[in-house]
Amino acid sequence: MNSHPMTGGRPTNGRPAPDVTVTVIVFNDAERLPRAVASLRRQTHANIEIVISDDHSTDHTPAVARALAAEDDRITYLRLPENSGGCSAPRNRALDIARAPYVMFLDSDDELPPRSVESLLAAHHERDIDFAMGAVERVRTDTGRVSTWMPHLVAERRTVDGIDAEPRLLFEHLSTSKMYRKDFLDRHALRFPEGIHYEDQLFSAQAYCLARSFTIIPEPVYRWYIAPYATTADASISNQRHKLANVRDRVHVQRLIDAFLTDSGHASIREDKDYKFLKHDFRMYAGDLPYRDDAWLAGFAEIMDPYLATLSPAAYARLPRAERVVIQLVRDRRFADVRLAARGLGQGVAPRSTVTDADGRIYWGDRVPDTEDGRTALDLTDQRVDSRPFPSALFRHEILSVERGPGASVDLTIRTYDPGLRLPVGPRVASIAVAPGRRRLTVPFRLDPVRPGVFEGRVRLDLAAAPLPLQGFEGTRHPILILEEQHLRNTGLLLAPLTFPSLTTKTGHHRITVEPEARAAGRLQLHWTPTGLPSLLQPITHRLSTPRTRKLTDLIASALR
Repeated sequence: MNSHPMTGGRPTNGRPAPDVTVTVIVFNDAERLPRAVASLRRQTHANIEIVISDDHSTDHTPAVARALAAEDDRITYLRLPENSGGCSAPRNRALDIARAPYVMFLDSDDELPPRSVESLLAAHHERDIDFAMGAVERVRTDTGRVSTWMPHLVAERRTVDGIDAEPRLLFEHLSTSKMYRKDFLDRHALRFPEGIHYEDQLFSAQAYCLARSFTIIPEPVYRWYIAPYATTADASISNQRHKLANVRDRVHVQRLIDAFLTDSGHASIREDKDYKFLKHDFRMYAGDLPYRDDAWLAGFAEIMDPYLATLSPAAYARLPRAERVVIQLVRDRRFADVRLAARGLGQGVAPRSTVTDADGRIYWGDRVPDTEDGRTALDLTDQRVDSRPFPSALFRHEILSVERGPGASVDLTIRTYDPGLRLPVGPRVASIAVAPGRRRLTVPFRLDPVRPGVFEGRVRLDLAAAPLPLQGFEGTRHPILILEEQHLRNTGLLLAPLTFPSLTTKTGHHRITVEPEARAAGRLQLHWTPTGLPSLLQPITHRLSTPRTRKLTDLIASALR
């Protein structure tokens, strides 16, 4: 077993020099560390050094790490003398003792796919590059759904001669998706900044700017496990967006990156970097803003506004209008409006109202902005709120109340906002639709005018009437609201109150939970859980499912009804 307290020495047990050193950083993660290390021991390129760098864990991690090192002489266990509170110090201490000419980084809650080392090392052998990078698989721990992080950036295999040739790559700021030449890092004294969070963003920006060339491969080289609903204690740094200190850390790192771009002669890519901040970093907070109170939003604006004022106007101009609206409302301290505008970002949700100035310009909200910046950002004239084709017309559907009805039904009071005055005055027929299986339940109801541009109605949604597959259904659905006008159809999100007590009902062989979506737009959310026979049949039918068997089960289910 190789165990290194913080001596700074190199392993000297007579083993041949490894081709690649992979550092696994860990803190109080005894349960998942073996999985991460197992993914390294399964690598198709076996001549690697594995350094477990422990940020002074206080759980069973040391015992687990020592046991792993005892099983495999490629593993070295390194324990920091005190906790550093971040990822930088354990990575840097491992770099100090790394014996290989190439290095990679792995977090203890993630994995490397089996061919990661082989694929990235092959890219280094093909060309004289400073680092190679590949695709990142994102795996949601709650659903198991797998997606690719920033897929458009890694879809094509290519070698890039410096970040100036492709500055959009700043969006891919993970240090863990890359294999670096160690002499490249050493030559530039490139290490992770200690004592701050979001160290990956600064480290990666520096690596991009300092590298003469780097290769991108489309093969997956990192498996990143995402726990979107982790408890506060277990949440990763990026999932602690509810803390204003988190906002402050993120902005601080951006300022460090900006200074480095200037000092290293890369000021020309500042617009791309600013756009990345607005489109990615700010956007991560924007989806949470409906759930923040005025005090939090005031603190958020105090941190954000001075930095937002330094960003390139051209970067703002590249954003979708809805995102520019949210940013401007934050800067204007219009916090009630911030919460309204941030709901349904990217989903075509309208404001409750618009206002027109003397020149015919249409603005978000109930008043004409009094600053030039405000008028530029909140101008919706080009969105054609009042003249879009009906299927794409902008409406806003909000649930005012959710009440338990008889049996397995819920009673909804719904208000529809029509800021473009697209709907004729008078009662309108609308429908609520939801499809827990392959067939849709559609419930019509009447919307009555409250005042110009505002309609309200009440509908009973009988969940027992929803057509379900014979084998049952397990999953979540979000009902939509449908409007029709002259045989044209418009569908939109159904926004729920941000908080209301969850309702649970049973129908047939299912338990159904009615609740607000606890993130993003905050839609009405229905979750079906099979009970009894369907719960036993579902795993079997899932394995046997084909288009032909699905059609057969639908026919049987229809006959049984």
